[in-house]
Amino acid sequence: MNGIIGGTSLLKSKTFARWTEQKIETPYGDTHVRINGNNVFIQRHGNPPVPPHKINYRANVFAMKELGVKQIFSPCAAGSLQPHVIPGDFVICDQFVDRTNSRIDTFYDGPHTTHISTAMPYCPDLRKIVIKAAVDTGIKCHETGTVVVIQGPRFSTIAESRWYSGQGWEVINMTQYPEVTLARELEICFVNISLITDYDAGLEGNSGIKPVSIGDVVKIFKENNEKIKNLLFRAIPEVASKRKCICSSALKGAVLS
Repeated sequence: MNGIIGGTSLLKSKTFARWTEQKIETPYGDTHVRINGNNVFIQRHGNPPVPPHKINYRANVFAMKELGVKQIFSPCAAGSLQPHVIPGDFVICDQFVDRTNSRIDTFYDGPHTTHISTAMPYCPDLRKIVIKAAVDTGIKCHETGTVVVIQGPRFSTIAESRWYSGQGWEVINMTQYPEVTLARELEICFVNISLITDYDAGLEGNSGIKPVSIGDVVKIFKENNEKIKNLLFRAIPEVASKRKCICSSALKGAVLS
């Protein structure tokens, strides 16, 4: 099974809205999925939607595991921290920086301590597949990128944004953490597809770059929904039936008894 965790705009598209809805009960709360053959879609924010810091990330990822999902594709709206990463571009992130707080971010609360490696948090095999699919479909994408994940729901101050940009990070988002690490804890492959919808606040004044507005974010995401779907359905059939990546054995040697 292949999983897609996407935002509200994707669910509003006719493709996923037609899939069969099903309620999944998990130890972390209930969540609703939409299923079509071997593909599962979860609306990340729920319905009615909740803000990023209130998302039940554990329920969403655990439901995927319960359904037999081995790979999760995670498209999301994101802001640019660098002038060369422009709105409408796609970034296939390979690293993240966590700047969230107070989010429940692990399945392993004891009695045994579990230390998974997140040196390479995104599945290298899935990333290759998605990058090739982007090239094949004519989508402009950046093959690497670091996403800094902020708590939300507010946007960054100019000072914060300039700090992130100064570190050389490319992308800013509110939902990638702990989604990505929870998937790793359950040995599920995970790939991020960041759609750049705006420039972050710290880039204001660079070549006429304007401040972020939620209206611009929604507009660009809607305009690129079809590209996201084309990318996903080009990539999903290329997933190998047998996994040899680091994700598939993430728990090997990670549990301290």
